Amino acid sequence: MTVHFPFQNSYAALPDSFFARVAPTPVAAPRLIKLNRPLALQLGLDPDLLETPEGTEILAGKTVPAGADPIAMAYAGHQFGHFVPQLGDGRAVLLGEVIDKDGVRRDIQLKGSGPTPFSRRGDGRAALGPVLREYVVSEAMFALGIPTTRSLAAVVTGEHVLRETALPGAVLTRVAASHIRVGTFQYFAVRRDTEAVRALADHVIARHYPELAGIERPYHALLGFVVARQADLIARWLLVGFIHGVMNTDNTSISGETIDYGPCAFMDAYDPAQVFSSIDEMGRYAYGNQPRIALWNLTRLAECLLPLFSDDQEKGIAEAQEILGEFSEKFSAAYQAGLRSKVGLFTQRDGDEALIQDLLDAMAKNGADFTLTFRKLSGLAADVSADDARALFTDPAAFDQWAARWRQRSAAEPQAPSERQALMRSVNPAFIPRNHRIEAVIQSAMTNDDYAPFEELVKVLAKPFEDQPEYAAYQAPPKPEERVCQTFCGT
Repeated sequence: MTVHFPFQNSYAALPDSFFARVAPTPVAAPRLIKLNRPLALQLGLDPDLLETPEGTEILAGKTVPAGADPIAMAYAGHQFGHFVPQLGDGRAVLLGEVIDKDGVRRDIQLKGSGPTPFSRRGDGRAALGPVLREYVVSEAMFALGIPTTRSLAAVVTGEHVLRETALPGAVLTRVAASHIRVGTFQYFAVRRDTEAVRALADHVIARHYPELAGIERPYHALLGFVVARQADLIARWLLVGFIHGVMNTDNTSISGETIDYGPCAFMDAYDPAQVFSSIDEMGRYAYGNQPRIALWNLTRLAECLLPLFSDDQEKGIAEAQEILGEFSEKFSAAYQAGLRSKVGLFTQRDGDEALIQDLLDAMAKNGADFTLTFRKLSGLAADVSADDARALFTDPAAFDQWAARWRQRSAAEPQAPSERQALMRSVNPAFIPRNHRIEAVIQSAMTNDDYAPFEELVKVLAKPFEDQPEYAAYQAPPKPEERVCQTFCGT
């Protein structure tokens, strides 16, 4: 049987200025190292056929499947605050779109599939390490309940890519609600192509926000919906200690998904100023800066949409500012609600925000692990004698003082300790993709061609809220010699 992709390619039907038609570049000897079988089934694909040599050649870009209309998308972007008028898919090819089992349109894209007209002298390839990192982290984010692109497959190409040294090449098959970014709008806005901006906005509304079709001010509403989704997304990032690392406008998805896992990382010890990205020398995209940067990126989107708002520029600016003004309130509401759940509070009362901030301040001062503090606090909710959380603080007395206030506040609610613990365990993961674990997986694969550690890590992270006693070691923060201080883009 032949591998069948039921493609329905709406983006490729847009004007030619939106993309470049380009086929993936064939590779020498593709070998499948991981297929996400549940995701394949969700997409209406046959995982058994995808695991055949024919399927592997498609996932590696060696063969283009029937019905595909491969394109590299055009976009611009602000990179660390500096505008670049043309970026585009320099090492990715969108094969096409399928409608999944839930009726949702999904892009299927190959990352690392060879040069495109947007490669800017790059080779268009990906090394194995970044492919494994994106597979691990994107699927972990999905299991954590955070909107994200997904990873369908990882393939080694049988070729090497040259970076600082020769590295094994690989291709990732990425699945997204779409790959449309703030930078996609910027690409046309900077060219003053208002009709292209309008066509793109209409496409986004039809694809992601169909409830806006036909209303009186659809483009105002579009901006409002993107603002709301980004506010919720960034709150979710902060609640699990996630640092994207490179929040450029070309890495900000219009659909509200987390996209482009480059130098991303999860915090170990809590520090609002934490930066891992090797290229973020000024800390622009530090953990605590992410809400501010999200609003900055959304403001760039609003600038693109202004010609669609009104012929009166001042009026359009005022209307955009009003919509953008909703971000902070929406983010704060989502973030504070999430924090209350993390400490087991069912209701909102005066003083809660200060109580939780005092815990975060004590964690920062005492080097307490972000994930473990909240997870172990859930144990204390049902067992007052549990002292696992306090042991994470260099000064345990600082935790004791806070915990006394927390117990007093918790006692003002009628829920049983078991209910409080259940709430906390449902939002405080036991397992996150810790940087040192990801690096160990990458080294094992690159040095020994051994993917058993990768498989095990993916398995553990698929159930982040379960205790999994047999994998308890995966909860532990890194030892001093295991700490990963920098992560890299992988381009």
